[in-house]
Amino acid sequence: MEAIVPDTGLQCLALLLRFHQVPVDPAQIAHQFAGRAIGVAEMLRCAKDLKLRARAVKETWTGLMRLPLPAIVQRADESFVIVGKVTEKDVLVQDPVAKRPQAISRTDFEANWNGCVVLMARRASLVDLARRFDITWFLQAMYKYRRLLGEVLVASFFLQLFALVTPLFFQVVTDKVLTHRGFTTLDVLVIGLITVSIFETVLGALRTYVFAHTTNRIDVELGARLFKHLIALPIAYFEARRAGDSVARVRELENIRNFLTSSALTLVVDLAFTVVFLAVMFYYSPLLAWIVVGSFPFYVALSVGVTPVFRRRLERKFDRGAENQAFLVESVSAIQTLKAMAIEPQMQRRWEEQLAGYVGSSFDVLSLGNWTSQFVQFISKIVTALTLYFGAHLVIEGQLTVGELIAFNMLAGRVAQPVLRLAQLWQDFHQARVSIARLGDILNATPEPAFDASRAALPSIRGDVTFEHIDFRYRIDGSLALHDVSLKVSAGQVIGIVGPSGSGKSTLTKLLQRLYVPEAGRVLIDGIDLTVADVAWLRRQVGSVLQENVLFNRSIRENIALAELGMPMERVIAAAELAGAHEFILGLPDGYNTMVGERGASLSGGQRQRIAIARALVMNPRILIFDEATSALDYESESIIQRNMRRISAGRTVFIIAHRLSAVRHADRIITIEGGRLVEDGTHEELMTKAGRYATLHQIQAGLHVVG
Repeated sequence: MEAIVPDTGLQCLALLLRFHQVPVDPAQIAHQFAGRAIGVAEMLRCAKDLKLRARAVKETWTGLMRLPLPAIVQRADESFVIVGKVTEKDVLVQDPVAKRPQAISRTDFEANWNGCVVLMARRASLVDLARRFDITWFLQAMYKYRRLLGEVLVASFFLQLFALVTPLFFQVVTDKVLTHRGFTTLDVLVIGLITVSIFETVLGALRTYVFAHTTNRIDVELGARLFKHLIALPIAYFEARRAGDSVARVRELENIRNFLTSSALTLVVDLAFTVVFLAVMFYYSPLLAWIVVGSFPFYVALSVGVTPVFRRRLERKFDRGAENQAFLVESVSAIQTLKAMAIEPQMQRRWEEQLAGYVGSSFDVLSLGNWTSQFVQFISKIVTALTLYFGAHLVIEGQLTVGELIAFNMLAGRVAQPVLRLAQLWQDFHQARVSIARLGDILNATPEPAFDASRAALPSIRGDVTFEHIDFRYRIDGSLALHDVSLKVSAGQVIGIVGPSGSGKSTLTKLLQRLYVPEAGRVLIDGIDLTVADVAWLRRQVGSVLQENVLFNRSIRENIALAELGMPMERVIAAAELAGAHEFILGLPDGYNTMVGERGASLSGGQRQRIAIARALVMNPRILIFDEATSALDYESESIIQRNMRRISAGRTVFIIAHRLSAVRHADRIITIEGGRLVEDGTHEELMTKAGRYATLHQIQAGLHVVG
């Protein structure tokens, strides 16, 4: 039998975390990374999730002596050990497979060490990223890249400095070279201008490259944080919103990032140099400078007047866009129903109506922006005309040279550009505010508690389940979906749950998975209140098969081993056999490597269902939930599952929700839920003797079978 190779990375990580007083369950960490071996990257990721500071460094023996210990080091064979103490001659090492630490000589240690060291430490203070979402959420990411963004600002500073030099060149050429025919001076000036232009071009290209590189890194970080928060939200969040609406909100991230890292960032330097340009302009001519400054209030007044209208139109545009996105996602997802009912023309007309509404709202925004821009350009042209008119008078009167007038006009253009951009930035700012409000719907929603160190180190469950006086409602203002439900289930029991549609059967099992949180009462597993249990720990040990299960566009093997992609093939096959899926899988062209298509489109409904059952069984859950799981199966497939039910149920607590009472007939207990209340509890024979609701349902189904 092949020996199992220990995951030294996982064991060292667990030891070091416990040293830092972080209680952890190694199985929980392994689950976080889909069962693959824990390497340096996974250690750093885990430390970040547990709010620890961590970094990996390459060191020599001398450097190792200076590092804070203990630390994890990687050996040449890519295994890991913990170093506790280093002296000139030896090192104290804890090998995870050894019972106690041992001293190793420097020569032996260095011969098997690749120089990699993983350091961890507690944070002195933590920034809670889950606090109310606002612009600071983005500023934190920007602060992380402050050095690169600082380089962009420095480059912008020198570019503006070069922009100040150019008008002075033109002034000297006009007033000195042309007047005195100084060809030598002209040659020097042109060479200088070309040199400045080369530096300006190279610096501009470097600034663009660094800027694009930095913003891409910010995009990746912010996008990853947003998606992490999104998938951590409770199921109730997604049930209350359309998928397209959430997708539209996620897309708002780019608008905010563009605002912060493009216009707003470079405008800081531009506005600072505007003051310098104005000082030079006042030096040339106070009269002309006041004409330029006098236009500023018009720009401000225009922005203040247009902003409320612009904001309303932006919100209307977003709402229309979100509706379109949701309609499109819904239509594509339901394409089979759409075609089966031959309602393509109706859906096309509705899409055209919604699209027309979006285009109209988009046109309103663009139209307002266009008119605002044209009015700004009109003010700019009036300022230019007045500058030329009064400037010409000053030249004629001898108070200003022609070169100075040309230089002044060039500087006035440089001053006008940041002011015009400031007007546009004001609109961009309000668009960013709308985007922040939309994105806040996601980031201000409270996520489920995930991978909390204080909740991680819990034992494997036995399967005792208790519901104590459970009340639950889907909405605060809605009626109770479950009312005062109490139920105690012993480990290993098979519980059948029956009742009419909408009575609360599925809701009860979702409370068990903590997909929902009860309004009143408690849910306990093995006496542990689920409010103090880690969600990932719980769901890893509770398997669930629904009536409609989603398969991912991967191979059959990857879909079955979804929670642990590196699991042995033997486990995958064993689960498939138990689910009655092995035979049909072998009949496919590529067997277990067959790609199932999006949502499992290349398989039949019964085949998808059996793969979903195998997926639930492969992790050997201690609690198993079948929520109408066999209703989509043909009789042959269902009979296979029923024959295997004794093996499936062995050592597990099983909940079977079914409308077809034959699926629960042999359960240890059958409970009947009606109107959110538990009305009956007993075996099949006991409930038939009572002649209550269960017996009535049984007689109805028996009558239907007779008619059939």
